[in-house]
Amino acid sequence: MTSLRWIRAVRTVSAREANQSFSMLLAPAEAGEEVAITKRGHVVARLVPAGHHADAPDRAAVLAAFKAVLERKMDIGGPFTRDEIHER
Repeated sequence: MTSLRWIRAVRTVSAREANQSFSMLLAPAEAGEEVAITKRGHVVARLVPAGHHADAPDRAAVLAAFKAVLERKMDIGGPFTRDEIHER
């Protein structure tokens, strides 16, 4: 079973338009709207509300997973000499 992500409408403006009317784009971003900025038809930047991380995983979940890995105490074949540690 696949999970579906909610797809929302995003305002798109060219880099030229964004440059000429940047202050007008701040109000929609403040209101929670994402603005995609394009150059030659390709998205090169996104203007999003401060603190917004659409693609960021849940911090608590990432830390819990990392802690679980550390607690496994995987054998990496030590102890190592100083030269072995600094070997490239």
